[in-house]
Amino acid sequence: MVPIDVLCIGHASFDLIFTVPHHPAADEKIFADRLLACGGGPAANAAVTVARLGLKAGFAGHLGTDLYGDRHLEELIEAGVDTRSVVRGPSPTPLSAILVKPDGKRALVNYKGDTQPLPSEDFIAPAAPVRTVLFDGHEPGLSETALAWAQAQRSDTVLDAGSLHAGTERLMFRVGHLIASEKFALQWLGKDDPEQALAALAERSPCVVITLGERGLIWRRGAESGRLPAFPVEAVDTTGAGDVFHGAYSAGLAAGLAWPEQLRYASAAGALCCAKLGARPGIPSRTEVERLLAG
Repeated sequence: MVPIDVLCIGHASFDLIFTVPHHPAADEKIFADRLLACGGGPAANAAVTVARLGLKAGFAGHLGTDLYGDRHLEELIEAGVDTRSVVRGPSPTPLSAILVKPDGKRALVNYKGDTQPLPSEDFIAPAAPVRTVLFDGHEPGLSETALAWAQAQRSDTVLDAGSLHAGTERLMFRVGHLIASEKFALQWLGKDDPEQALAALAERSPCVVITLGERGLIWRRGAESGRLPAFPVEAVDTTGAGDVFHGAYSAGLAAGLAWPEQLRYASAAGALCCAKLGARPGIPSRTEVERLLAG
């Protein structure tokens, strides 16, 4: 078996994506123009991103022994993702219904049923050391065991801090790379000031990036800091852009890219994801990313 470059730990769902003329108002019935059904979830999307960028990815998390779980597992295998750390069980695979407007903005409803986070002992460690481990915080028990394992293996560790919840709070200052959304920064700081949030987070984390959507990102790494504008693309659907950014960031880290190139690489991949409907179909290949970077 090929050693894993990036192990992604966390949430896997199945997505039903509807394109709609507008988000419905109260008691309004609307008709979708298109429907797309595919696997989703931050860590699972990140794993597929790593694979499409030419590195070996693994995914650790729950998939139900149901129709959605079977299909999602097939997608991961087809993408070349190592699934030996996937835990199957009778609890349902989380399901997301996503409404996408013509401007690419989205609304999302997620259903987990009685599915609970996996216990820490369910972590199935890869047989060989992994270069980078990415967490999305949605499997806190699994992540506790995996973080200790990753640190013992001297793996780089990355947190996809999309929103502030118990899982991301537990990991945010224990990983080497804290990649936070603007939403997370606002929730954690208590006010809308990304620059102040960056400074405060960097006091306790060696490397912090705050993504700002179409406004790019800001970062602080040790004594250095900076800003990177977003790559301009015509947005079709912003679903999964953050997942792809985190997957590409982790892939760049595992591949040993220099710091500025790593940020540009992740930014280009995230931007390209917005140009297609659906997170999973929108994940770009390494050739597509390199083409955008060269242009």
